[in-house]
Amino acid sequence: MYSISKENLNSLYSAIAGSYDLFMPIKAAGQTNYGFWTEGAEGDIDTLKTIKSGKDAFFPQVEQLYTVNREIVPADVAAGDDAEKAADTPVRTKLKVNPVKLVDNDFVIFGMRPCDVRAIEVMDNVFLTDPVDNYYKSRREHGIVVALACHEPEESCFCTIFDIDPADPSKAKADVATWVIDGKLYWKPITEKGEALTAKIASVFEDDADADSKITNEISYIEGIAKQLPNADLSLEGWGAGKTDEKFKSEVWDKVYKGCLGCGTCTFVCPTCQCYDIKDYTTKDGIQRYRCWDSCMYSDFTLMAGGQNRQTQLQRFRQRFMHKLVYYPTNNDGMFMCVGCGRCVEKCPQSLNIVKVIKAFAENK
Repeated sequence: MYSISKENLNSLYSAIAGSYDLFMPIKAAGQTNYGFWTEGAEGDIDTLKTIKSGKDAFFPQVEQLYTVNREIVPADVAAGDDAEKAADTPVRTKLKVNPVKLVDNDFVIFGMRPCDVRAIEVMDNVFLTDPVDNYYKSRREHGIVVALACHEPEESCFCTIFDIDPADPSKAKADVATWVIDGKLYWKPITEKGEALTAKIASVFEDDADADSKITNEISYIEGIAKQLPNADLSLEGWGAGKTDEKFKSEVWDKVYKGCLGCGTCTFVCPTCQCYDIKDYTTKDGIQRYRCWDSCMYSDFTLMAGGQNRQTQLQRFRQRFMHKLVYYPTNNDGMFMCVGCGRCVEKCPQSLNIVKVIKAFAENK
């Protein structure tokens, strides 16, 4: 087990950045969000929840897929070596498609909370099953995840109902587990990726003989807080695989959706939402095709010339929560598509979050 004092964390960040791109919580303009660390940036591992999760590291909010350029083919090339034919052959153009180079360098995503690590598992089930998304796959293969325990879970957190342990990131499918205890960061490599990363930066750490006992006490402390949170006893009874007909036809949706603005805030802060749109952008040199996050809560989501299958806000609201709590677990061995991070609880301007939906159905029994 290794440790480093919090006052020396910039040395740790610098050591990592010397060999890898470092993607981590950065504080800027009074807010903490994920970004690439550079010298002078303010790394922030004290803020429990970044505005958005770290899923941008694997599924960016905007990413270019390829470009299409128009190339002029001279007449003599189009006609070959026949000079007479060349004289009668007009200049031609052809289109050249240039795919964006896939990520091929290792990078570190530092400080992911256990709920956000579980969210990456959710995304894996979407993007790494046939047909595999190569853009996502390349990032997952080169990403090294350093998970961080939640020293003090907040009232909006409810990850434990999804069997996520905020106290012990070594249980998460990360490469390194870390804890912040009494002014020190404790570091435990878990996978081969984690061991390789640790070997490269070992000089910044010190061995700590008391680490195991301190971590054991920290885990007990965090678990004690988690048990007292307002939504720690939230019940998922009646949700999950095979509940489509029962929940889809419920009259509860008619009541619970009405305050929804369709703003999409919940989807953009959610660490598991994966809806996206593909757009073309015309430049003077050709076309850029890119994809960007989209939201099932928007009235124009999946809109086509012939219309749209979800025409009302009720239908769109229902789709979001049915996907999280019924459709996804039906297709993924019971795994829910919510991780209890609580971002939607904090950010929805109408307080129409997933907790309220679950409670509304429980009250309707």
